Formats: sequence, C-alpha cells, structure tokens
Amino acid sequence: MYAPKNFTASATLTRSDADTVLTVNAAAGLTLTLPAAAGTGDTYEIVVGTTITSNNLVVQVANASDVMTGTHIMGQDAGDTVVLFETAATSDTITMNGSTKGGIKGDRITLKDVAANLWLVTIIGSGTGTEATAFSAAV
Repeated sequence: MYAPKNFTASATLTRSDADTVLTVNAAAGLTLTLPAAAGTGDTYEIVVGTTITSNNLVVQVANASDVMTGTHIMGQDAGDTVVLFETAATSDTITMNGSTKGGIKGDRITLKDVAANLWLVTIIGSGTGTEATAFSAAV
C-alpha cells in the first residue's frame, strides 16, 4: 500500500497513486486525469478534503476510448432523502462543483480499473440545491 497523497493542483495519476487515499484540498478545484484503463484492478479512492467553492473538481479518463460505468449516490440537503445518478454509455468525466453535483468535504469517489477501456465508478457524497449528475462525456 502506498502512502496517502494530498492534491492541491491538477495532476495526471499513475499506478503509483493506486490503492491509497487521494485527498483533494483545492477550494478552487482542479483536474485529475486517470491512467488509461487496462484491467489492472487498481483502485483510486479520491476524497474531497476541502469543499469546492469556485470552478470544479474534475476527474477524467486518459483518452477517448475509456469510459466509466457506475453510480453517484447523493444525500440531498432537504427532506432527508437520497438521489442516485447512473453513468451513460459514453460517460468519461466526473465534474463536481461544490453544490448541485457534489464536491463537498467528505465526498468520496472510488474508481476501479476493471477492463481495457473501462472504469467502474462509485461516488458517495452530498449536494445542495437541485442535485444533478456529475457524469458527462467530455474527453
């Protein structure tokens, strides 16, 4: 197991970042780019350590061939309810804005390299306002 890492600026992740806790402490947001999915079984656990207050926290795949499959579970700020968003067939980017799409301190993104060109993703967090999906096709 590798030592936990703290990110305050955008970075491209490598296999040496796998299987540890990656904490994002950047209120102004940043971008983390995953390695190409190859079926290694590597897991990247990203924790929001500082709520995003401007811009976005973006986690994206390395290339136009890779996609994500999975869910984003968000606790809503009103009504003690939960909302769930699924990836689309072309989802390759997670964008959290510190509000409607998550990115609040304590939110967690787990990504597992399960096959060539395929990341399994689970996001557990919270949102404010009218919650919206964090998934998109942007790479």
